[in-house]
Amino acid sequence: MKKIKEDKGRYITECNEVRGQHECRLSPSVFFYLLLSSCFFLSSCYYSQEDTTLYQVGDNFELCVDSISLQSSPPLHNLPIDTLCEHMSVYYGNALVVAEMLVIPEDSVDSVWVKLARDQFTMGWVHQHDFLKSVVPDDPISRFIHLFSIKHLGLFAILIAISLFVLLWQIFGKRKPHVFFLHDILSPYPTFLIITLSASALLYASIQHYVPETWMLYYYHPTLNPFGLPLILSLFLCSVWILLILALATASEVFRLLPTGEAILYLISLLGVGILCYLLFTLAAISPVVSTILFALFFLVLLLRYYRNSRARFLCGSCGKRLKELGKCPYCGAENR
Repeated sequence: MKKIKEDKGRYITECNEVRGQHECRLSPSVFFYLLLSSCFFLSSCYYSQEDTTLYQVGDNFELCVDSISLQSSPPLHNLPIDTLCEHMSVYYGNALVVAEMLVIPEDSVDSVWVKLARDQFTMGWVHQHDFLKSVVPDDPISRFIHLFSIKHLGLFAILIAISLFVLLWQIFGKRKPHVFFLHDILSPYPTFLIITLSASALLYASIQHYVPETWMLYYYHPTLNPFGLPLILSLFLCSVWILLILALATASEVFRLLPTGEAILYLISLLGVGILCYLLFTLAAISPVVSTILFALFFLVLLLRYYRNSRARFLCGSCGKRLKELGKCPYCGAENR
């Protein structure tokens, strides 16, 4: 290793190998996020393996459609369904509880009837299939799943548009903006974040395509605890926990390595890349062979790219941070030539 002094008082340190000091080391803030996430993980609720039905008497729901009509009198065996009995309506946002269930084999529409109660004065019967498509379980995880399933495409379109605008603005406004994969920072967290996000998307889509009944059971009996679940659900929840931890670690590293403005722009571009990867692997999950090959190639490309990107040849003569090339230091602004 040698240190070369040039004109105008500028310094640059060149080294053939940079060992020992590595910019991707865990900072104290990253350790804090890891500890905090682990506490949430360990304190998450226990998943009962006895929950084998979608819902039970006493379960609470919220109406997510404009309204449904309830039949005041119960259906009777061996008699046609009474269409002349009194009906009452419940409306969007009403809290409902399952009061009773009844099986009518003679009913050609749906043999299962459910008695719902909004309060002690408003209760009635409805077919099970009308009930299930009109309500969401009164649980924050189920509500998030429901909201995500109906809103994510519009939200993704907005976020991708913002990310593209930010990328173009950086390209035309400065010479080399920090962008994931193209001009990345010297940290492994963004790479592993995108890999984990892609794996989570692939698992999520695979569950919905190939074992939808397992996903429906989880939707009505959600938990944050990955233990005691079917294997594919356990893998998916583990990937979600790892994703959250990596997201916190990535944000901490980006703000540590870049100025605040550049860090925000980098995270926006990283968000756009993550959304594109999510869409790609949810579509690829339709074919198990294609999705497996695609994910394996994607994994290798990102790892090889990070390996090449992390081999910095220079150290800044002002702040000592690692640099891939000479020029303006992105960390302190000093010129290195």
